[in-house]
Amino acid sequence: MGRQGDSASRGRATTSGSSTVRKPSPAVYRRRRLFLGAALLMVIALIAGSFALAGAFSGKSEQASSTDGAGATASADPSTQASPSASAPEPTPTPSATPSCNQNLVTVSASTDKAAYGPGENPLLTLKVTNGGTMPCEVNIGTSQMEFLVTSGADRIFSSRDCQAKSEDLVKIIAPGASETANFPWQRNRSVEGCQPVEAKPGGGGAYYIFTAKLGSKASPKAVFQLA
Repeated sequence: MGRQGDSASRGRATTSGSSTVRKPSPAVYRRRRLFLGAALLMVIALIAGSFALAGAFSGKSEQASSTDGAGATASADPSTQASPSASAPEPTPTPSATPSCNQNLVTVSASTDKAAYGPGENPLLTLKVTNGGTMPCEVNIGTSQMEFLVTSGADRIFSSRDCQAKSEDLVKIIAPGASETANFPWQRNRSVEGCQPVEAKPGGGGAYYIFTAKLGSKASPKAVFQLA
């Protein structure tokens, strides 16, 4: 009887001991392998994504820095900028029409178409500008500069500037020895500054009058004529 009890107790001890060291089933191993594989794939994907993102930001920053650097270099270094004098040829200077013109040799003269006029005849007054130099001269022969003046002794009879409608410039180049002329038909009338009406007429009966042509500060010698 005692042996059987010992055998039974040994048998129970062996059974309880074998239950504490039981190995996991194959299903548990499969679940572990699947979990580890998924975790590994996720880690690889995260690493690859971080590299791609870093490369993208690296490319953008390099492009921006190179553009900014080029702009800063172009604005800071004047040698990299094109100079107008270097890129475009200098315009050829236009030669002056009066490089050595002596204005003192430009003269003004006065003349009439007749020496004496009968009753009812109106004198034609002529102003003539002549370049007596050897070079072309630029001269303003506009109405802003001209004056046809008729006097008799100290009496100022007529001036074309008194009732002049327009005052204009007219610049011309006069060649050496050439002349420009302007004619004015005088109506045998009197005038005053401001073009106020004057009833009195110049006297006739063989009276002499003096015509003086003016151009700017230049005045002609006197031209004498007679009114009958």
